[in-house]
Amino acid sequence: MKFTVSQSALARAIGIVSKGLASNSTLPILSGILLRTSEGTLELQTSNLTISIRHELAANVEAPGETVVSGRMLSSIAKSLPDAAVTFEGEGSTLDISCGRAHFRLATLDPQDFPEFPPIELQRSIELPAAVLEDMVGKVYRFVSKEASPPVLTGISMTVEGSTLRLVATDSIRLAVCEAAIEAPAGAEGFSMIVPGASFHDVISLPSDSGTITVGSTENQVVFVYGTTTYVSRRIEGNYPDAAALLPDSASCRVTFDVAEMSAALRRVAVVAVNNPAVRFDFDADAATATLSSVSTDQGEASESVSAAVEGASMTIGLNNRLLLEGLQACPEDTMTLDLQDPTRPAVFRSLDATSYLYLLMPVRI
Repeated sequence: MKFTVSQSALARAIGIVSKGLASNSTLPILSGILLRTSEGTLELQTSNLTISIRHELAANVEAPGETVVSGRMLSSIAKSLPDAAVTFEGEGSTLDISCGRAHFRLATLDPQDFPEFPPIELQRSIELPAAVLEDMVGKVYRFVSKEASPPVLTGISMTVEGSTLRLVATDSIRLAVCEAAIEAPAGAEGFSMIVPGASFHDVISLPSDSGTITVGSTENQVVFVYGTTTYVSRRIEGNYPDAAALLPDSASCRVTFDVAEMSAALRRVAVVAVNNPAVRFDFDADAATATLSSVSTDQGEASESVSAAVEGASMTIGLNNRLLLEGLQACPEDTMTLDLQDPTRPAVFRSLDATSYLYLLMPVRI
C-alpha cells in the first residue's frame, strides 16, 4: 500500500478513532488502528470489542491496501510532524512513514486478525442537530452512576416521542431530565434505548464538520453517524427508572431564585462543611428569602441569606452541598424554580428554556 495525506487531517482522524482503542487488552490487535485505502480515500478503524469507530478522509492513494499499526505510536508520530504531506508505504510486516526529512519504520500486525466492523441495520433512527444533542448530553452526563452495578445506571436513557427528545440520567441519589423540541418526520414511530454514558460523552466531544448527528439503534447496538464518522457501541439492556413516577404531583412550596447568587452563597456556606456535606435551607415566604446554613463540630458554622420568591408554605430542608452545586452548574439559565412537598421528599429544580432541564435531588438529614 502507498498513500499520502495531510498531517492535520491525519492527526484529527487519529484523535477521533483513538476513543475506540483498547487500553488494557491482552490482544495487541485491539490496541492498533486499521488503515485501509481505496481510490481517493483513507479509512481508519478501531475496536475494543465494546465500541467500534470508523472514520474516512481524503488521501492520494497510489497503491490500495490495508494494515494495522500501534494506535499509540501512530498518534504520537502524527502529533509530532509538521503540517505537511505525510506519505505511508507498507509492504509485508513494516510500514514506512515519511514527512519532510522525518522517517519512521513501524512494525505492523495482520489486518485479517482485526475485528470486523459491526454490520449496521438500523431499526430506528433520527437525525438531530449536533449542537442541541451536545447541550443536552452535557447537562445530564455528569449524573450517570460511576458504579458498574446496576449497569442501567451507567447509561443515559434516550427517548424520542413525536417532536420531543428526552434524555434522563440518574445515580439513584439524584436524577436529571433534559427535553428539547426536535423536527421528526411526520408519522415517525417513537423509540427509546439506554445509551452508555461514556459513549454518549465520547460522541459529542469528537470533532465534526457536520451540523447533524444521526442516532439509531440495531437489535443490540446504538449507532452514531456524523460526517464521515461512524461510532457503534453496545446498548445497555434493562429497565431504566421511570422518571415520571419519581416526580411529585404537587408542591407545598415553590421557590424561584437566581442561580448565580444561590451558587455563590452555597460555595461560601459549604466552606465549613468539611465532615458534614449537609446544608440547611430555610425558605421564608414572608421574608422572601432563602437562608443557607451549615455546621461542623470541629470547624464552626456559617450562614447566608439570598433573595428568593417563595410561594406557598415556608419550609426547611437539608441537601448535599456538592450534589446540589453540580446540579446548579449544569443549568446555564439565570433563574430556576425549586418545588418541595415536605422535608423528606425529593427537591425538584427546574429550568424552562428552549431546552428544559429538571434536577431531582434526595434530601439529607440535618
